Amino acid sequence: MSRGGGQPSPVTDRSGLASARRIVVKIGSSSLSTVDGGLNVDAVEALERVLDRVITRGTQVVLVSSGAIAAGLRPLGLDRRPRDLATQQAAAGVGQGLLVAHYSRAFARHGRTVAQVLLTADDLVRRQHYANAFRSLSRLLDLGVVPIVNENDAVATHEIRFGDNDRLAALVANLVKADALVLLSDIDAVYDRPPSAGGTPLRLVRGAADLEGVLLGSAGRAGVGTGGMATKVEAATIAAQSGIPSLVTSAALAGPALDAQEVGTWFSARRGRRPLRLLWLEHLATTRGRLVLDDGAVTAVATGRRSLLAAGIVAVEGAFEHGDPVEIAGLDGRVLARGLVNYASDELPEMLGRSTAHLVAALGPHYERVVVHADDLALVGAGTH
Repeated sequence: MSRGGGQPSPVTDRSGLASARRIVVKIGSSSLSTVDGGLNVDAVEALERVLDRVITRGTQVVLVSSGAIAAGLRPLGLDRRPRDLATQQAAAGVGQGLLVAHYSRAFARHGRTVAQVLLTADDLVRRQHYANAFRSLSRLLDLGVVPIVNENDAVATHEIRFGDNDRLAALVANLVKADALVLLSDIDAVYDRPPSAGGTPLRLVRGAADLEGVLLGSAGRAGVGTGGMATKVEAATIAAQSGIPSLVTSAALAGPALDAQEVGTWFSARRGRRPLRLLWLEHLATTRGRLVLDDGAVTAVATGRRSLLAAGIVAVEGAFEHGDPVEIAGLDGRVLARGLVNYASDELPEMLGRSTAHLVAALGPHYERVVVHADDLALVGAGTH
């Protein structure tokens, strides 16, 4: 039985990984690629052996795997990761099937079935899509299937450029109510500065203070992956702020890590579960515009968790449609929140400063809804408090 969305993970430290009910494991392209940029089949099989042992002891595993673009390079005659988006998408389209085929063969050796699940952030924040994704992944796990999740890179735009599989993994961990998130790359831990410069590994991150002064460089080899250590720390932080502890380590240490040995960097959970939609809004959403509020509305939104009404808005910036994410700022320009707006930008100017009752009387019942509902509003930095 899944835990409720507001309950914290029962895994309180890394020792709990050995008995976790459900975990999300993410592996990066740099850990699945050969020197010349193709897919490293030996690495795929090594990971499968570790995960099979974890599953055998009773832990459900969702695998978020990069590597589709790397797998598609050789069939397309490419010797390095392409720079242009269209060729990246083409490589992902070719490589995704090959990647899952390798996983399917590897897991089949131990009698396990895998399922390909292609997602984008949009699939995890729109209510109907979220419900569908949750049902699908939950049913696969209940049937003993290993979901292999990847971004839908063949059609993605922003996501494919910024290595969002790390952050996608944090959202998936929230979606499936995982007990922990494990992020695997080719670096054994988060270091306070590059290892080549004598950096020291961090073993425990309890909050933002533990990361002060830490220099985060790229963890991937040039030309293979897009995500670096900074995106892994961000993903681990997102998960931790949502009540899900995280471990960052190398693929080579996946076995010891999942056996709860003292490897990698552990990010302690900091609070109870948060709605996935608000995590996305706070950390990942690309806003389409800005709503500028008067001082009274700023106070209502920032301290009262109130819905945003047209009466408190003094200006509209940018072009956006109903349902788009927007910034919410004060007169001083400081952004205090992000939210999903219920009106298009061309509808709002005639509404500014007018009460809901006035709008309904003048323009009709269509204008009775709030501009941004409290349930669709995330205070910037809320997860750190």
